Amino acid sequence: MIPSTNGFLDMDLEIAEMPAKTYKMHLDREYISGYCTDKEALRQTIYKILNTERYQYIIYSWNYGVELMDLIGEPVSYVCPEIERRVTEALLQDTRIYSCSSFSFDTSEHGIVKVSFIVHTIYGEMETGTEVRI
Repeated sequence: MIPSTNGFLDMDLEIAEMPAKTYKMHLDREYISGYCTDKEALRQTIYKILNTERYQYIIYSWNYGVELMDLIGEPVSYVCPEIERRVTEALLQDTRIYSCSSFSFDTSEHGIVKVSFIVHTIYGEMETGTEVRI
């Protein structure tokens, strides 16, 4: 016997995005209080994605986070383009982010690559960055 859909799939469905409201993280004082929305919520999402190693935490989907741990010990000539690719891939999992551009790398400190770049979002451009231990 084939299940029937009772016409449910024939209806026009409207997909609506929920507002981006989340708890406010006060990173400088290390506590959470209140709420933030839209651009500030997306800024926090970017921070969390860039500071969560992919595949390491059961609570997160395998699409969440960035893979950076396996870059430790690799040459800088390999690490810089890989960071650009991996960061872009990680951030594009969020539908509010269109692209990443203008990557710049600071390798002056031994064992650390400082990365800064621009994230193009539905709220406009945001400049952000991260540090990667190599």
